[in-house]
Amino acid sequence: MAQGTGSINSDYKDWEWSDDAGERARLLQSPSVETVPKSAESQGNGLGATSALGAVFIVVNAALGAGLLNFPAAFSMAGGVAAGVTLQMCMLIFIIGGLVILAYCSQASNERTYQEVVWAVCGKVPGVLCEVAIAVYTFGTCIAFLIIIGDQEDKIIAALVKEPEEAGSSHWYTDRKFTISITAFLLILPLSIPKEIGFQKYASSLSVIGTWYVTAVIIIKYIWPDKELVPVEIPTSPSTWTAVFNAMPTICFGFQCHMSSVPVFNSMKQPEVKTWGAVVTVAMVIALFVYTGTGVCGFLTFGAAVDQDVLMSYPSNDIPVALARAFIILCVLTSYPILHFCGRAVLEGLWLRYTGVTVEEDVVRERRRRLLQTISWFLLTLLLALFIPDIGKVISVIGGLAACFIFVFPGLCLIQAKLSEIQETRAISWWAQVSYGVFMVTLGAFIFGQTTANAIFLDLTA
Repeated sequence: MAQGTGSINSDYKDWEWSDDAGERARLLQSPSVETVPKSAESQGNGLGATSALGAVFIVVNAALGAGLLNFPAAFSMAGGVAAGVTLQMCMLIFIIGGLVILAYCSQASNERTYQEVVWAVCGKVPGVLCEVAIAVYTFGTCIAFLIIIGDQEDKIIAALVKEPEEAGSSHWYTDRKFTISITAFLLILPLSIPKEIGFQKYASSLSVIGTWYVTAVIIIKYIWPDKELVPVEIPTSPSTWTAVFNAMPTICFGFQCHMSSVPVFNSMKQPEVKTWGAVVTVAMVIALFVYTGTGVCGFLTFGAAVDQDVLMSYPSNDIPVALARAFIILCVLTSYPILHFCGRAVLEGLWLRYTGVTVEEDVVRERRRRLLQTISWFLLTLLLALFIPDIGKVISVIGGLAACFIFVFPGLCLIQAKLSEIQETRAISWWAQVSYGVFMVTLGAFIFGQTTANAIFLDLTA
């Protein structure tokens, strides 16, 4: 996309916005990204430290995660392998397009994070909605992480105490609510309180290793299945034409790396839109192979009987799968504080902007407010995780919200950026890009509305 000569909407300074207050919102960054001061950005390219290959790795890392556990169930809901793969391929075109749009708008607005790009390009109302959406999304993801911990611990404990899986636990110390709570209080809460999180780079590396191992186990278990595995029904078509849409939240949740894409783009040695297009295309193709391998093999192994968390479908005493469960638990334990850190940063930015107080003026109260925010966030997510044992119900909600980050906000940014260009005549390419932006907003709004309504009226009220 060619850049226009016009200026981008800059009314994000409403609500007594200050640069100092905005610094609180600069925390939605990939763990491995090295950044430079914003003032230095305009002085020329080549200031970043990340190569194109490194950017591919970071984007893949941001896309892959615990969401892959739900892909076999998504293939089942979509109606089989053909429907699931086709849906992924179609959505991937727009997912890559959204990532390129964000880089284009970041370059045009000279902003370095997702929410700041939306603020600068689209204005106050979309900016506030974006930050609220980020807070809700990270909150919901933290709930999903706690549910995943409970799922995996249930299986590991069942193997250790050698109890029949269908019998349930007979000891209070093996009860699911107790194990989730004790793990959360002892490991997650202490990691969530600090003002800064220095272990993010190590956590991201661990997540990559764990994700690839889980995928490898699922593929190997399909190629060489256990002898006691009974034949299962393999759907080859969706039950209804609307059933295909039920797989969309999982795909959106899995491929959603857009919030961290803007700082990754700006961290590159040569942050050019064309180069970034190649980077995200390669990264998304890699993620596609991982998710497709997991979804297809997990689905073909268990068919319509596959659990929402595919690892729950395997027996407790399977050692390779038990190791995969341990990897997932470790990944989630380190990922929860990072997601909470991002959500807390957005809430802090909203609070400081609304009150008009600068960071320097608010140093004394920052620690007390941070502790209150952290404890409240932690207790609410834990309470909801204890009473919502099905990860599919959570992903159906936050997956619809992820569609906003993938389609709606990038589409709005593209529309506003093109409308802000000063041109005497509108070329065909200009109209094509505006039309593409309108289509993205429409598609994202449809996915969000359909999946959220389905989650509320069918899943959460069941």
